[in-house]
Amino acid sequence: MTDTRYLVHGVFWDGAPPVSPGSPGSGERDGGTPVMRLQDPSGGFRELKLDAGSRLGFRLAAEGKFCLGHHKVHGPADRDHVLCPANALAVRGNQCERCFVVDDSRLIHDFHRGGGVPPGLRAYLMQQHWLYVATFANGASKVGTASNLRKWNRLAEQGAVVARYVARADDGRVVRILEDMLTRDAGLPQQVRSAAKAAALAAPAPAVELDALNRRLAGEARGVLVRAGGEGFEVVDEQWVRPGLADSACRPAARYEYPHSLRAGAHGFRIAALSGSVAVAALEGTELEFVVNLGQLKARSVELGDHHSSDVPAVQESLF
Repeated sequence: MTDTRYLVHGVFWDGAPPVSPGSPGSGERDGGTPVMRLQDPSGGFRELKLDAGSRLGFRLAAEGKFCLGHHKVHGPADRDHVLCPANALAVRGNQCERCFVVDDSRLIHDFHRGGGVPPGLRAYLMQQHWLYVATFANGASKVGTASNLRKWNRLAEQGAVVARYVARADDGRVVRILEDMLTRDAGLPQQVRSAAKAAALAAPAPAVELDALNRRLAGEARGVLVRAGGEGFEVVDEQWVRPGLADSACRPAARYEYPHSLRAGAHGFRIAALSGSVAVAALEGTELEFVVNLGQLKARSVELGDHHSSDVPAVQESLF
């Protein structure tokens, strides 16, 4: 690759869901190859595949984070991504103040509390939604929602190790009321920090323990929903199928947190596995495996290049 400056929009899993946990390790089993979506200086996009064995080399090209623009939603599967007209610095998450204010997505979280939304976003929110309980590599668990069109992909991008759907709701208003109910009555938070997810993959808990924990929490969540009753939803018991590319990342192994900040400098490594936006990667010059949170690159400017590499820690024993 030649050095070209790109703005990182994140890691996306847009493939079709795996057929079953036991199906062969094909692209279909993996839910498609995840990609890092990159915006070039002209406003065009390219997608960099992050499959097993691929090498990622880059240099941080500027300090700080830059606005990723905003979305206008027209329906369940129809939305426009509008680039930031000012190429401004990000001040509200991954957006400038202007893009944050005009972004339809920010209105989603108050819809079930009576907040007004434009017609396109209302059409998106009135589609079928799913309620799930997800558990991550250290046992941290959360309740969350996914639209019907991204029922599987949402959890793949979250980096869940194991998850179960507990309800199918008629629309996005009902599912968010149920989500708040499970936070209040079952004690399930609605967020697990990305840094915690990444750190957990350095020492994942045994799969049988995580599955048992998730099964118990999902059962308790269903109990709350059954006791609450009401209309507009159905309690379900369905397990999410993890992408095959994440399997080895979620197994207990000897690996270490990546020792360099992704806010500056040059980096290069070979990806062995990917869970959400967190990679298990190998550095040239050492046989150790490292956990790299690629989510930290979102909204940052990078230059790609095969010649970029990561420095191996001078004293590797310090990692043990």
